[in-house]
Amino acid sequence: METDQKAITAFLETVHPYDTLPRDELADVARSFRRMEFRPEALIYVYQTPLGGLYLVKQGAVEITDGNGGLVSLLGPRNSFGERGLMRDGLAATQAKATEQTICLVLPTPTFKRLIETYPAFERFFNRKRGEKVSTEIATQKVADLIARKPLSCGPETSVVAAAKMMRDAHVSSLGVVAEAERLLGIVTQRDLSNKVLAGELPGSTSVAAVMTADPVSLPPDALGSDILNIMLERRIGHLPITEEGRFVGMITQTDLTRFQAVSSAVLIRDVVSAETVADLALVTGRIPQLLVQLVGGHHAHDVITRMITDIADAVTRRLLVMAERELGPPPVPYLWLACGSQGRQEQTGVSDQDNCLIVEDAATAEDMAYFRALAKIVSDGLNACGYVYCPGDMMATAERWCQPARVWRDYFTGWIAKPSPEAQMLASVMFDLRPIGGGGIAMFEALQAETLDLTAKNSIFVAHMIANSLKHTPPLGLLRGFATIRSGEHRNHIDMKMNGVVPVADLARIYALQGRLGAVNTRARLKAAEEAGVISPSGARDLIEAYDLIAAMRLDNQVTLIKSGRKPDNFLAPSDLSDFERSHLRDAFVVVRTMQSAVGHNKAVVS
Repeated sequence: METDQKAITAFLETVHPYDTLPRDELADVARSFRRMEFRPEALIYVYQTPLGGLYLVKQGAVEITDGNGGLVSLLGPRNSFGERGLMRDGLAATQAKATEQTICLVLPTPTFKRLIETYPAFERFFNRKRGEKVSTEIATQKVADLIARKPLSCGPETSVVAAAKMMRDAHVSSLGVVAEAERLLGIVTQRDLSNKVLAGELPGSTSVAAVMTADPVSLPPDALGSDILNIMLERRIGHLPITEEGRFVGMITQTDLTRFQAVSSAVLIRDVVSAETVADLALVTGRIPQLLVQLVGGHHAHDVITRMITDIADAVTRRLLVMAERELGPPPVPYLWLACGSQGRQEQTGVSDQDNCLIVEDAATAEDMAYFRALAKIVSDGLNACGYVYCPGDMMATAERWCQPARVWRDYFTGWIAKPSPEAQMLASVMFDLRPIGGGGIAMFEALQAETLDLTAKNSIFVAHMIANSLKHTPPLGLLRGFATIRSGEHRNHIDMKMNGVVPVADLARIYALQGRLGAVNTRARLKAAEEAGVISPSGARDLIEAYDLIAAMRLDNQVTLIKSGRKPDNFLAPSDLSDFERSHLRDAFVVVRTMQSAVGHNKAVVS
């Protein structure tokens, strides 16, 4: 027996993270393992059954399949399995079968959990979730955390004199004007009292309703500080009400913002707003790679980073629309410029092409459409000059197909849903990620989105086709505990962190949104909304979000590495550049994505 324990100890010394344990602890752990032998084709454990502990292959080979029988991986000596179930609810998240004569060492669950709690190396190795990143910069703060005090408000019938006294006594410069249930009607500021009441020689009995700014732009509490900065800079306002489902919950002012340090993204937005030429805009966007380096270096969450990068693209687009209207004159009818793809999902990184379209009011004439085609060309050319290169697939507003009245767009979506051909599936996948950027016809999009989601939910055949289309992008998993890398060309021995990394998750999230009639467009927001709507289970959502977070973060890390080395950022990562630890966790994340794809492919949407 002593000889066996020495052999196990010697074996563990060659396996990470056991090789990090103090010698006495390693000896104790070696004694706690039990040895199990399995014949070829013998089941080690079955999906959703209680696990006896953490399995470690000492000799032989083990086949891991998901709950639908899909092959996940083949494991050999020094590979562990079963940790996902142990870290969650103690039930097997996969099925394991020996494919040849196999010896496994089984670490009891209590010992495994004690090691996780005691040794950081164990916790880091077996826990895929990256730690929470905390920032004190305003751009990455939630709006709810920036509200300095409880909101101060008055009714619309309040006199301007009474309102002025309220502001004086509370030492504030604005009030929310609310109706019943604190529903926000408008805001009144000291400047309103000065410019409209005093300068206009209005009587003190004048109601605030007569001088307030009605239906002001507002933000929800879960918006980011960068949203505040962008809106204040673009609209040149100093007061921004915060509302939750129409209810007035707070006010953010420029004075509040002086308590925080503004980050570079706000400076870029400011420079975009003041740019007078396309060349000026290109100088601003040329600083985005350095901003990406700073944001990743500051350990911000990937979804915050991509949101801030996308905000700059949005601002550039709106500035180009202003420039186009100055050149062409005011638009003849209302229109809406929308982004799709990564900009639509607010997930842009250091490398992005442009995907956009135009929806025009149905009253537009042929002459009006000529105006919008000219506007689209000015904006698209400007975006290209700013580094947002033309879409290779011509998914741009410059294409006549994607610059159409609202009725044509309704026909597009109705046709794609009714007859889901391969082209329809591809186009629908792109266009279901639409997000309004500029123009005044938001109501056209809201009606189109509501109608489309309703039609989609009622058409199971279309959803089935969309599911099949979403499974075309698969994680780059090799069978022998490795990665399926690109075999030839410029990116040989690399993996595509976009098409085989984040896109499979984005495709899954889009399917969940269609199944649940969810209006969210951002991938992470869709996953959270799908969990809340019961489209996917809490455990499935948690696993997929954690996997997505790791994949997306490693994609950004790789882009920053390229930028620092003087190269242009791209989406191709060499697994050989990663540590064993990073490779292990990245592969685990890909396994989760493949498992969720398998569940969706079998007409399921949960991993329990």
